[in-house]
Order: sequence, then structure tokens, then C-alpha cells
Amino acid sequence: MPDPREQLRRYLEQRRELGERELVLDGLSVEEALRIVGAARVAPSAPPAPANEARPVRQPEAVSSPDDWRAALRAAGAAPETKAEVARAERGIPASTPEVGGQLAPSGIVVGSSSRDLFGAGGPSLDSLDAVASAIATCTRCPLYSTAKNPVPGEGSPQADFMLVGEAPGATEDETGRPFVGQAGQLLEKILAAIKFTREDVFIVNVLKHRPPGNRNPRPEEVSACSPYLVRQIELIRPKVLVALGTFAAQTLLDTKLSIGKLRGQIHRYYGVPLIVTYHPAALLRNPAWKRPTWEDVQLARRILDRATTGA
Repeated sequence: MPDPREQLRRYLEQRRELGERELVLDGLSVEEALRIVGAARVAPSAPPAPANEARPVRQPEAVSSPDDWRAALRAAGAAPETKAEVARAERGIPASTPEVGGQLAPSGIVVGSSSRDLFGAGGPSLDSLDAVASAIATCTRCPLYSTAKNPVPGEGSPQADFMLVGEAPGATEDETGRPFVGQAGQLLEKILAAIKFTREDVFIVNVLKHRPPGNRNPRPEEVSACSPYLVRQIELIRPKVLVALGTFAAQTLLDTKLSIGKLRGQIHRYYGVPLIVTYHPAALLRNPAWKRPTWEDVQLARRILDRATTGA
């Protein structure tokens, strides 16, 4: 069976040859991981025993799974030291996001308070996610229903701690009635997998529940018409972390006109729920350079959830 350390070393060298200088391996850079693995691989052996002494019998080394690169790093001396790092490592959560003044990131915009329901006393009587979906299916609050093929209310776990909010359905979503199932959706699934989530673990919605013609930008009156459904979904799910994907989702939830560049890197609050802003997956397909900032954003969101659920 191949040595997992040797496999990891070769992989890292390939990434370095391709010009990469950073790789998320429990917060290690490519060079740091190579030094650790290289040092373990060429560690000097013990001097030979004198001729008149019996040679100790060398015990066979346990061979890890070829895929267990984390175990290889730990065995090579890269084990996390603190209790919080151990808890994150055991759950596969990256630990490279810096903390600012004891916080994971600076505080941002605060919308509402955590002491009351989002709708207050005058909200709609939609007591379940199915009731919200049914209301969306028959909604005529804006003209989009007349041009869309299917409503796209959202999907995922009703008990999700992690909720993602996008902009509006695209062509594939309009055909299927499901959010994020086109190319952007495939990229979103990879992003979620990188922080140890599947689609079934989270809840995914859009601000608009029907597709705008030609994938044009949402209009203010459409956002205003659809927002009550989104707010009710958040209220019913009660996630521990919200992630706004793209400008319109962020501006809608935070009631601001600030650009996404000015909203990233902060922990906003939406009625007491931490909210992280990042780029929409469709934007990443057009601008691959934004993938690294997006990775930093979702790491931050995952670490906030980890802190909320485990205290790590």
C-alpha cells in the first residue's frame, strides 16, 4: 500500500509547480506542509548497534489509509495543540481564519434585534415551510409569476443551522423548481463540501421566488414583494448562521446600498443571527480570482457555526 506521506508530498510538489503557494491543510501553507512531510521522510535513522550487541527487532509501522493525509500530517508533528483546534480538526473545519480582538471578524451591520419575531404581530399566518411554499406557488404579488415556468421556494433541511440566500432563480432553476442546480449550483455544492456540508445539511433559498425574464437583475418592487416569504423562511428555520450570496441578497437582508466589497469580512447580524456576505457562485464562474475571498468567507461562516454549536 502506498505511503500516505509520500502521496501527500508528491501532491504538494505538483501544486507548487503549478504556482500555488497556499493550500488549506488545517491552516498550513504548501511550503509548511512540505517541510513537515519532507522532514518526516528524511528523518535520520538511529546509529547501528555495536557488533557485540543484539540488534533490536524493528516492528512494522502501521500504514494509514492512502487518503488519510490529516493523520499523516499529525503523525509528522502537525497535530493541533489547543482544545479548540482539536475540535475543529476532528470535524474537518479549517482553522486559518484570523481572529480580531477575540472575535472571528469585525462586527458589521445590525438589523433588528434577537428579542422578537421577525414579522412581529402583523406577519402572515404561515406556520410551516410547506405553507410558505404553497403561498409562493399561488403568489401574484408581482408580475414575475406570469413569465416563470415554476416557483422556486427553496429546499434543504428544515432544521438547518446553516442557511444560504441567493438572488433569483436562473433558467435551470426555473425548469426544475429547485434552487442552485445549474453551473452555479454545482460550484456551490463544491464550496459546501469543502466546509463539510451537503445540500441536505443546509437550507438554500433565493430572495426572488420566480425567475426574472432573461436573468435580469431583480427590480425593487419585486424584491419588496418577495421579501416577506424569505423573512418567514428564516423565522421558521431559525438558523445559527446566514450566508448572503451576492449583492442583492446582502443588500436586501442588511437593508443597505453598500457594495459587496464593503460588506465582506465582517460579521453582520440579522435579528440576532450572524450573517456573512460573499460572492454569488455565478460571479465566481465569471471571475475565478474571487474564489479565494469566497473560500475565506465560508471558512469564517463555518467557524462561527462551530463556535455556536460546540463552543470551539
